[in-house]
Amino acid sequence: MVKILLTNDDGVQAEGLRILAETLGKDFDVVVAAPDRERSAIGTAVTLRRSLKVRGDPPLAHNCVTYAINGTPTDCVILALGKMVPDIDLVISGINQGHNLGDDVLISGTVAGALQGYLRGKPAIAVSVANPEFFPGAALIAARLASKIAEGNLPGNAFLNVNLPDLSLDKIKEAKVTNLSSASHIDMVDESIEDGQTAYKLLRRRTANHASPGTDIWAVEHRQISISPLHSLILGHTQPKLSDRDFADLI
Repeated sequence: MVKILLTNDDGVQAEGLRILAETLGKDFDVVVAAPDRERSAIGTAVTLRRSLKVRGDPPLAHNCVTYAINGTPTDCVILALGKMVPDIDLVISGINQGHNLGDDVLISGTVAGALQGYLRGKPAIAVSVANPEFFPGAALIAARLASKIAEGNLPGNAFLNVNLPDLSLDKIKEAKVTNLSSASHIDMVDESIEDGQTAYKLLRRRTANHASPGTDIWAVEHRQISISPLHSLILGHTQPKLSDRDFADLI
């Protein structure tokens, strides 16, 4: 049976991770290695100056071995693949509560967790949707993508960043292969006074943008599932070009 490693950046108790484990656990052998607390927007950070501790947690789904680690998503995948469960076939990160689109993928802990699987020779998928109401649909899409990889219908070491619009699957138009938009949702700085000192907060807000057709932000805003093949962006890592036809039967 295909063995899947799950991670995230919202923490081991996050609802999106639980729903993903329950859905994938119906057809796959699932192991969870996730941060013991929320580690959102931490990017590819690696813990080098202290030891990592692993805690065995109650299974998130039937027969799903679950580990909580006091580190980042990157730490979790490196540790899992390097020491705990090296016999993994596929890495999936998510379901993230919040989209990971455009330039924001560079700071996303969700995408970073999937990246570590890819860099270690595993196919990898990052899955995100903004509204928790649509976690079950996102989990089904992740399971269908996992099946495509297991059946050899997608490249064996693809690295996909998947974002769903906030819609039920029956209201989504289609799945599209997209490029990353050159836009970020973290582009606001708020200034205030705290304890007599000037303080600043970086704010994540959806602002008006002019995303071009064919980009991830444009697709999600037009009721499409965005699938961005990130392996094509990594120097020296080339894959056969994916097209919309590869995902025509996804929904």
